[in-house]
Amino acid sequence: MTQQLEASIPDPLPPYRDRIRQRGRTLLLIGFIVIAVLGAAAVIFYSSRAGDVTGAGLALLYALIPLPFLWFAYWWLDRYEPEPRRYKFAAFVWGAVVAVAIALALEIWAQAAWDLSDEHAASFIAPLVEEPAKGLFLVLTFLRMRHVIDGVLDGLVLAGIVGIGFAFVENIGYYAASYLGSPDIQLAGAGGATTTFVVRGVFSPFAHPLFLSVFGIGLGLAVAQRSKALKILLAVGGLAGSMLLHGLWNSSLAIGGGGFFLLAYLLLGAILVGVGAVAIALRVRQVRILEQSLLYVSQRRWIHPAEIPYLSRFGYRRAARRFAREHHGKAAEKVVARYQRLASEMAFLHHAVMSGRHKPRGVERTYALLDAMYELRPALRFPPALHQGVRRY
Repeated sequence: MTQQLEASIPDPLPPYRDRIRQRGRTLLLIGFIVIAVLGAAAVIFYSSRAGDVTGAGLALLYALIPLPFLWFAYWWLDRYEPEPRRYKFAAFVWGAVVAVAIALALEIWAQAAWDLSDEHAASFIAPLVEEPAKGLFLVLTFLRMRHVIDGVLDGLVLAGIVGIGFAFVENIGYYAASYLGSPDIQLAGAGGATTTFVVRGVFSPFAHPLFLSVFGIGLGLAVAQRSKALKILLAVGGLAGSMLLHGLWNSSLAIGGGGFFLLAYLLLGAILVGVGAVAIALRVRQVRILEQSLLYVSQRRWIHPAEIPYLSRFGYRRAARRFAREHHGKAAEKVVARYQRLASEMAFLHHAVMSGRHKPRGVERTYALLDAMYELRPALRFPPALHQGVRRY
C-alpha cells in the first residue's frame, strides 16, 4: 500500500501557483539576488576596515552571533500565516544593503553640508534618514502587493527583518572601528570589539527592529482603514514614532550622560516588552481565527471536522506528518504538509473575505486553494480522528 501511494505521488510535488501573479516578479527576485551578492562583497570589504584578518573576523563573527536568535523570534511570530519567503529575503537584503547605502550617503552629505560633529549627526541626522530608508521597503511592498502586509503582525515581522539586516551591517562597522580604536576610546583590539559587542549584540540586539516596528504597526493599522486621510496619518505617525525612538536611543549614547542613557534604555526596554506582548497576543488571535475559519469551512462540508486539529495546532500538525511518514512513507508526509499549508492559507483568506476585508480576487483564490486541497485528498493520510474529549482548540 505504501509503495503504491509513493508511486502515485510525484516527487517533488509540483508547486502550488497562486492565481495572483505579479508582473516582473522573476526580474525583481534576480535583482535582489544580485544586490545580495554585491552586499556580501561590501560586507567583506567593510569588515576589512578593522585593519587585519583577526579584526575583520571578529567584526563578522560578532555581527553574525545574534542573527539566529533574532531570526527565530520573527520566524516564530510568522508561523501561522507566514509571509512569502521571497519577501522576507528581500526585506533582509533591503535593510542590509539598500537602506544602509541610502542612509550612509545622506548622512555623509548632511554632515558635510552642515558641518556637524559625529555626536550631533548620530543624534539628529541618523534617525531622520535611516528610518525612512528602512521603512521604504514596507511602503513599496504595500504598494506592489497589498495582501503581503495584511495587518499589524505582518508589519511587525517585515519591519523586524529589515531592521535585522540593517543592524547586521551597521554592527560590522562599529565592531571594526572598536577594534582599531581611537583617541576617544581607551580600549581597542579584541577587547574593544568585545565591549562593543556586549553593548550592541547582547544588551540591544532588538534596537533597529524595535525602531522600525513602530512604523510597521502604523502601516499595519493603516491597511484596515477605509479613509485615505487616516491611512496616511497612521503611516506618517508610525514613521515619526520610529524616528523619535531612534533619536532617543542615539542621543542617549552620543550626547547624554549615564543617567540619561539608563533612563532611555529602561524606556526602550519597556516599549520592547510592550511590542512583544502585542505581537504574542496577535499570534494567539491568529490561532483562534484559523480554528474558527476551519470550523466554519467544515460546517459548509468543504473539509471534514476531524481534520481541524491536524490543520490548526502545531503539535497535532507535527503528529499528523509523523503518522503519515511512519505508516505510509515520506511521500505521504509531503502530501500532509502541503495540505496543511494550503488549508491554513485558505482559512485565513476565507476569514478575510467573510469579514468584508478587501482581498484581490479573494473568492476565486479561496476556491482555487480548496481545489488544490481536493487534488491531494486521494493521497492524504491523516491519523484517526481525535476523541471529542481530548480535542483542544
